[in-house]
Amino acid sequence: MKLPLPLLALAFALGAVVPLPAAEARRDPRPNLLFILLDDLGKEWVSAYGAEDIRTPHLDALAAGGTRFENFYVMPQCTPTRLSFLTGQYPFRHGWVNHWDVPRWGGGAHYDWNRNPSIARVLRDAGYRTAVAGKWQINDFRVQPAAMRDLGFEAYRMWTGGQGEDAASDERYWDPYIHTPEGSSTWRGKFGDDVFTDFLIDFLRAHRNEPMFLYYPMCLPHTPFTTTPAEPGVTGNLERHRAMVRYADQLVGRLVTALDELGLRQDTLVVVTTDNGTVGNITGTRFGRKVKGGKSNPTEPGICVPLIVNGPGRVAAGKTSPALLTIADFLPTFAELAGTRPQPGYTYDGRASVAALLGREDRSPHSWILAMGGKNEARLTRDGVQNAYVFRDRVIRDERFKLHVDTRRQATALYDLVADPAEENNLIASPDPAAVAARTRLSAPLAGFPARDQDPIYTPLPPQSWDVKITAESQVWKK
Repeated sequence: MKLPLPLLALAFALGAVVPLPAAEARRDPRPNLLFILLDDLGKEWVSAYGAEDIRTPHLDALAAGGTRFENFYVMPQCTPTRLSFLTGQYPFRHGWVNHWDVPRWGGGAHYDWNRNPSIARVLRDAGYRTAVAGKWQINDFRVQPAAMRDLGFEAYRMWTGGQGEDAASDERYWDPYIHTPEGSSTWRGKFGDDVFTDFLIDFLRAHRNEPMFLYYPMCLPHTPFTTTPAEPGVTGNLERHRAMVRYADQLVGRLVTALDELGLRQDTLVVVTTDNGTVGNITGTRFGRKVKGGKSNPTEPGICVPLIVNGPGRVAAGKTSPALLTIADFLPTFAELAGTRPQPGYTYDGRASVAALLGREDRSPHSWILAMGGKNEARLTRDGVQNAYVFRDRVIRDERFKLHVDTRRQATALYDLVADPAEENNLIASPDPAAVAARTRLSAPLAGFPARDQDPIYTPLPPQSWDVKITAESQVWKK
């Protein structure tokens, strides 16, 4: 017997595992989309990418059975990467060029679904069931308690992000502070990413005969360094970091196991990547070379991160792809996989890249890709959140060369990433014909960038008591 819909919804909201009767076989040929975004993890901490100081067997298995990408770009900071995923745009266009904790710093800022694209809305409107669990930080749930639904997610369980003086809200791991449709509260005795993983598995079970989009912006392995349920006694920052990476890998394995048990593996694309490189005080070994965490830096360890795509029967197995892809490509690519289009009325920087994402071809939809930003500099003024620079520094690269451009729009460095992956030999003044051609080729996009980077696009919310108080014309935040 079917549960009445109100009871089923209540049981699911409370996290209950609801036994469902046998249902008709799935008829929709479109794939489920499970997008897992790890937090602060570079290639030097994934053994499938040559990491030597850790083993990540579940990620390795996904790579072995799917396609592993070598040239995938994100932004060097959290907020710019996440907004680029959600909007399909580069930061100079969506405006979140710098990291900004909306719940902590306020200012009336938020990810405004009325003025920006939303990948969840695209997929929801295409008939997908949509769920999200994990870290958010780009809306304040005290002001917008139903923000996740307005953004296109029908089910959600979120770490709110630290809310300033509310110390309980800082907790994302042990005793996490979590927002649900019933409100925000501390979950005593729980570990945050366990809560989120369980929730997503329940969603898979409840909707296993319908197409689904699940977004898992995992909290792990971002600081603060902590113990995990699997290694409760581990001490020291490096060892705790290792334990956190290992636990993130285990949770990925739990999700894949759930897909197997529910008979959904053949119907699901599993995508795993990270928002930026590892935090700077952690060093790992990759292919015999020490690699300092590159978070907040436009060097390759900060922005060229792991991307693993797996889908039995859909994705090429055991392949390493050199295709140039970026975090902004997922909105148009997922839209194409869902048989729909991005929302009209917006300009997108991402390109639909289905054949490349599935490992069917190495040809990229891009002749160059971009990452921008670095150390956080954003300004809260009476006009809202503004970027501290008119034109933020950025890097532009192709399959071989990488060009660094400063805030004056001047090319300052050129590296041959094949011969010099550590970016130690600046070729900007080199007379070598290949370097000269690369400098010319990669400088060409500069003419197409706006004269001024866009500031975050939102209609300000009413002032809140926890907002940053502006005592001068502006205040600069550095994180």
